[in-house]
Amino acid sequence: MAKDYYQILGISRNASQEEIKRAYRKLAHEHHPDKGGNEQKFKEINEAYQTLSNAEKRRQYDQFGRVFEGGGFPGGQPGWDFGFGQGFDASDFDLGDIFGEMFGFGGAASKKDLKRGKDIEVEIEMPLEDTLRAQEKEIFLQKKILCNRCQGTGAEPGSKVKECFSCRGQGEVQQIKKTFFGSFTKYAVCPECGGEGTKPEKPCNVCKGQGRINGEERIKVFIPAGVDTNQVIKVEGRGEAGKKGGKPGNLYLRIFIKKHKFFRRKGDDIFLSLPVSFSQAVLGGEVEVSALEGSKILLKVPQGTESGKVLRVSGKGIPHFSGWGRGDMFVELVVKIPQKLTKKQKELLETLREEGL
Repeated sequence: MAKDYYQILGISRNASQEEIKRAYRKLAHEHHPDKGGNEQKFKEINEAYQTLSNAEKRRQYDQFGRVFEGGGFPGGQPGWDFGFGQGFDASDFDLGDIFGEMFGFGGAASKKDLKRGKDIEVEIEMPLEDTLRAQEKEIFLQKKILCNRCQGTGAEPGSKVKECFSCRGQGEVQQIKKTFFGSFTKYAVCPECGGEGTKPEKPCNVCKGQGRINGEERIKVFIPAGVDTNQVIKVEGRGEAGKKGGKPGNLYLRIFIKKHKFFRRKGDDIFLSLPVSFSQAVLGGEVEVSALEGSKILLKVPQGTESGKVLRVSGKGIPHFSGWGRGDMFVELVVKIPQKLTKKQKELLETLREEGL
């Protein structure tokens, strides 16, 4: 039975590209093998996203499904000829492959893509006050690292790396596919060398020919001032080591800012509610307020201030990520109405009421 890509991503068949992307990111994060997720489930999620995120592939999938089922082919089941005597059962025949050869999309992945290490995403949680200045943070990663024994070549020290006999060093093999549309030729990753084009005469005893092993790494990363929640910082080349000396992946730092006890952030501005007494609101005066960095600021409360009045303090917000200037701090004055009064306070208020206040 063909897989239902919409069901795998948990979306409706008329979902928008943005909905598809959101669903993929959520599920990929949840099932990523590096975070303890199910590898097979992760592959299914990725396969579904690769199809539905491509307008042409999605159209074909909606019209024909992932594979031919039931109906059969004129003249019998189509077969594969790999050119070196290896047959293939075409019962799981992918229509997308046929259209790929007919219209010029698809094909074998490049050697560079096959050898490149995976990207890693790490979440970093920070208090709001840490966004006021640039800083270095040390993080601990468990990932694929370069094999020290073979230095990434995949070959046992002293042994040679030879050209692959099956693909003659090309990393891909020719396939001739017979379909009811006719015969089509495509190139696929060489199954003998995995697309490398070479094979070690004797694979490394430590990494078993991969050029990398599971390991740990502590690295220092630079966090600029002014970062905000869900902002992603790219660290080039600090992802997983590439296969057999391939280019390493990248590290992506996703920032999350903790909720502050007093301040609220909106863009690069911060907001604070400040209680003032009834007499301060009526008569005016000065009140002291702490800025986010801890410095003390005297604010002038205008005479006759009503609850909810907002005062602006320029340049006391969050630094702009561009590196120039800061946002502002906005202080909302909240007039406190006393719940309990002393006898003297009641007498004074009665006097004020008699005076029309």
